[in-house]
Amino acid sequence: MRAAQVIDTTGPDDVVVAELPEPTPGPGDVLIDVHSVGVSFPDLLLSRGQYQVRPELPFALGTDVAGVVVSAPEGSGLVEGQRVVSIAGYGGAAERFVAPAAMVLPLPDRLSYDEGAALPMNYLTAHFALRKRAGLEAGETVLVHGAAGGVGTATIQVAKAYGATSVAVVSTDEKGEVARAAGADHVVLLDGFKDAVAEITGGRGVDVVVDVVGGDVFLDSLRSLAPLGRLLVIGFASGQGIPEVKVNRLLLTNTDVRGVGWGEHVRRNPGYPAEQWADLLPHLESGALRPPVGASYALEEFPQALRDLDERRALGKIVVRVRG
Repeated sequence: MRAAQVIDTTGPDDVVVAELPEPTPGPGDVLIDVHSVGVSFPDLLLSRGQYQVRPELPFALGTDVAGVVVSAPEGSGLVEGQRVVSIAGYGGAAERFVAPAAMVLPLPDRLSYDEGAALPMNYLTAHFALRKRAGLEAGETVLVHGAAGGVGTATIQVAKAYGATSVAVVSTDEKGEVARAAGADHVVLLDGFKDAVAEITGGRGVDVVVDVVGGDVFLDSLRSLAPLGRLLVIGFASGQGIPEVKVNRLLLTNTDVRGVGWGEHVRRNPGYPAEQWADLLPHLESGALRPPVGASYALEEFPQALRDLDERRALGKIVVRVRG
């Protein structure tokens, strides 16, 4: 079978499509014919040997998978021919993929395989961030950095599905249109976002900031919080380093900075994604959650997909089509 493999951890240039033996499922595993695979920031880090997980070389990339069940263990609730999505640490960018049954989730008929591949990591991360870590309540306001990217658009839609107002922060007008299409209530440019947020909220600030960017925006994000506000740290896509916070500011303003490590939480609680999916499924089936696919690539173009992600050209989720 074909798979997009990392042969050396030097980045996208050493990602190649190679022939691999087909995987053999274990007793609790599901074998999936992969149709589409999502490209995520962890894929880029894995290609450079910078992720917290460092598989032995060579290894296949691919964190978000959409496809069809070939075989499933009894009692899993999954059947041959069923459309599903799956979450992988890596290895999903292949024609066939094996996943533990707990990490395989039903894909509603209304969604395409490309849309399915845009769902798992981004939407489950957004759900974990807003519902579990922020304790989001209906009527609150959420500021979303990197709002035109995969996690950003997912966060906008999840916030709206649960009754919150979203303020999308983007770097260009073009990206602003992507955020609006995803359902953002307000769109502001990164340059001067703090003043724009103050105007939108009448000086009160926002209840939650979702920060996938880090770097220079961090301090103004803290300053944009309302009393009892929560700043959620999801990533550092700006590449400007890891920001620091003086905790006396948190004390004086009654605000929080909270880490969002969805993968670590799942590692300790393997059944958690299924719980999340059950909570999200009504919104997926109603159409309230519908991931915007920014661009699609052939499997052989996986290196270019990584470069576009690295250079922040992605608008919505990048997807690689393994079949068709």
